[in-house]
Amino acid sequence: MRSGRRTWPAGRSRTKKYRNPVMQFTFDAPTIIRTKRDGGVLSDEAIDWVIDGYTHGRVADEQMSALLMAIFLRGMTKAEIVRWTTAMVNSGERMDFTDLRRDGKPLALVDKHSTGGVGDKITIPLVPVVMACGGAVPQAAGRGLGHTGGTLDKLESIPGFTAELSKAQIRQQLCDLGAAIFAAGELAPADRKIYALRDVTGTTESLPLIASSVMSKKIAEGAKALVLDCKVGSGAFLATEAESRELARTMVELGAAEGLMTRALLTDMETPLGRTVGNAVEVAESLEVLAGGGPADVVELTLALATEMLDAAGVDGTDPAQTLKDGTAMDRFRELVSAQGGDLDHPLPIGAHAETVTAPRSGTMESIDAMSVGLAVWRLGAGRSVPGGRVQSGAGLRIHRRPGEPVAAGEPLFTLYTETPERFQAALAELDGAFSIGDEPPQQRPLIIDRITSGD
Repeated sequence: MRSGRRTWPAGRSRTKKYRNPVMQFTFDAPTIIRTKRDGGVLSDEAIDWVIDGYTHGRVADEQMSALLMAIFLRGMTKAEIVRWTTAMVNSGERMDFTDLRRDGKPLALVDKHSTGGVGDKITIPLVPVVMACGGAVPQAAGRGLGHTGGTLDKLESIPGFTAELSKAQIRQQLCDLGAAIFAAGELAPADRKIYALRDVTGTTESLPLIASSVMSKKIAEGAKALVLDCKVGSGAFLATEAESRELARTMVELGAAEGLMTRALLTDMETPLGRTVGNAVEVAESLEVLAGGGPADVVELTLALATEMLDAAGVDGTDPAQTLKDGTAMDRFRELVSAQGGDLDHPLPIGAHAETVTAPRSGTMESIDAMSVGLAVWRLGAGRSVPGGRVQSGAGLRIHRRPGEPVAAGEPLFTLYTETPERFQAALAELDGAFSIGDEPPQQRPLIIDRITSGD
């Protein structure tokens, strides 16, 4: 969106100069902020300067917060998104696993990323399923963002588990086991800082910021193929299916431009996935799936994404569902957790205090609003309100009746867990009006809405 003002560069400044091999410009953060605030388009050089400046502390958190809000409100052109993504990739190193071999063959490197959902624990059972089928997954995972949970926060609820892996350990695990789940570290360090800032500044629900954040890490991490799980519904970051579809297309195009084979599934996030939302409670549910049980929607999405990942990586002749039935996926997960210091034989934490929401009437559960549930769990302590804040591993929520299931008056609908009982009031307020009970079963929504590939 343009404002009629000159695009960057504009104005003069006495700040340090950004050196370009062709020409030299003078930049300062306030002018860049004003340019985007007023609907202008940032030049490649301006984007490079502000990303580099923020990465190295020359641009303050307050200034980047203002720019993120301007982007949130004004958006970005496709060219800006491409350059913003490239600048974040170039803020750190790129991993390269092309030299790695397993049984004398190159690794079938493939990864998956979700745009963020409520109860979305899919990475936890998905990675070992792909491992068991012969794929190799270098998974640079994230922490909670806004109302959604983070894979690292969930896995770190396993006693002893660490995602802080050296490059040598990541390479060794990929060769020996077929996966490593790790914090991004030196991958796209600009995104790590911006990601934390978005979490606490109300700027999470932005197509340009979501697309560039996801793809900068995935381009840098060294996979050869990527499958995206783009959420649609109340619990998604973007409000409409059209926006989620546009986000998926944007990320697929960003991947294709970098030679990363990328495809996306649009999946439903109107209702939370599974029956648990939180950190340790989602790990426990994932273990149920790996043991051959678990909620049907979690199993369905795990297998759909595994099928896409294996196809994208060129792995055929395997049945992902069989790995859940015969226990091989569970075996791979135990090996992965053990390699990263975790102990699955130790009990998972659960909040010391519990509160139950009961049904006000009999009938059929009609709906559960994913956003409200996500915010309730955030209020319980499963998410952050300040950058780098500690999360409660035992904070979470259990859903006893999902949409379509019969409900009797007075029976439990939700159980909430936390270590700090003073949080219950705010969490319960988020759940007020977040569900409905009717007399007829609701119309079933498809879990997988569409599939998007390059050229669609």
